[in-house]
Amino acid sequence: MPQVFKYGSYRVYFWANESDPLEPVHVHVSEGTPSKKATKIWITQNGKCLLSNNHSDIAENKLHELMRVIEANSTIITKKWYETFGEIRYYC
Repeated sequence: MPQVFKYGSYRVYFWANESDPLEPVHVHVSEGTPSKKATKIWITQNGKCLLSNNHSDIAENKLHELMRVIEANSTIITKKWYETFGEIRYYC
């Protein structure tokens, strides 16, 4: 489970096995320990975020804040994705 970064008490990470075939670039977000019920956020080709799901029930105001931080770090995220998985595809 490669951690991309931490923001306050939230972890932004990838799962080591992101499906076969590999899913488009996205991160999982959870408070504290990574969880299968993590929130999933797609990274678009232009560096924006799209919410896939909020399974970890992050409060709406905190979720918007986290998405702004993720967008600000989208270049770092896509670089780390490529280093981890060796390819990049985008949801849109």
